[in-house]
Amino acid sequence: MARPDGSDTWVERLAEDRAALTGGSRSQLLAGKLRQRITEGVFRPGERLSEEALSEALSVSRNTLREAFRQLAQEGVLVHEFGRGVFVRTLTADDVRDIYAMRRILELAAVRNLPNAPAGALEQVRLAVETAEEASARSDWGAVGSANMRFHQAVAELAGSYRVREAVRRLLAELRLVFVVMDDLREFHEPYLKSNRALYELLAAGDAAAAETAFSAYFDTAESQLLAAYGNR
Repeated sequence: MARPDGSDTWVERLAEDRAALTGGSRSQLLAGKLRQRITEGVFRPGERLSEEALSEALSVSRNTLREAFRQLAQEGVLVHEFGRGVFVRTLTADDVRDIYAMRRILELAAVRNLPNAPAGALEQVRLAVETAEEASARSDWGAVGSANMRFHQAVAELAGSYRVREAVRRLLAELRLVFVVMDDLREFHEPYLKSNRALYELLAAGDAAAAETAFSAYFDTAESQLLAAYGNR
């Protein structure tokens, strides 16, 4: 199924994932790939996921796919509707509030751990900022949004905790479902280019206290913006 904006079909995008679905738990690997594609906006809120089409595109069994669906449903990314199938979840304003409550807990804790952050973690924050800036230069606002997700995932890595990393990964996958309410992706994402650069500079300077204050204000602004968009739907 082709996208209205002329972007790659999901079949073409998922073809890239086949080779990665080797080793370990196939269902967990598949859930990770589907979560990634949802985060990237390949699958959109309210979209039905066809077992037949996905199992063929990814060369996986129906049972493996169902296990992945169950995992993502438990994470709040997918929802099963009896007699209709599996759909990408559509979030509510209350979901937005809850997501940001959790993000404040997890990401601010990661920022406070800056002095003890794992080696290379701050470099990943920098790379995410630069990737977003490069995408904006070519007016690829979808890619800017994806880079912004990677920025926050990199911030979570400062915690040096597998559980924090995975919790934030799941929250960001849910958060991407919220972006559907934003009519103008450039208008939404462009202001955060400077914000993310400023946040990185604070982290790079080792000023965890100032970075925590700035991140808290950042979350307040983003949450208010999304809730306003929900109210205008």
